[in-house]
Amino acid sequence: MDVRLAEVESRFADLIWANEPLSSRKLAELAEMELSWKKSTTYTVLKRLCQRGIFQNTGGTVTSLISKDSFFAVQSEQFVEQTFCGSLPAFLTAFGSRKKLSDGEVEELQKIIESMRR
Repeated sequence: MDVRLAEVESRFADLIWANEPLSSRKLAELAEMELSWKKSTTYTVLKRLCQRGIFQNTGGTVTSLISKDSFFAVQSEQFVEQTFCGSLPAFLTAFGSRKKLSDGEVEELQKIIESMRR
């Protein structure tokens, strides 16, 4: 699955995730209001995101094939894999070299790490 979204595709995807299930007609109305898109633009981008396996348009009803949380999890995994050779410690080291974490953030991360132990 190709999980890279351009900024405008991401805003469009957020419209779907926030309102699903919704009719393709209602999606076109939302995209016109929120993104100033014409109906043809909405259907073109929807078709592209459906082909990429993120959404589906069945009988005029648009729903997601992957939740927003799952989408971002896959996107994050791919970023770490491509940028840091799959090394989460290398990513955290790079992240932490410019931004110090608060005590609360460190505690929260420790809880997450503990819950992920095998």
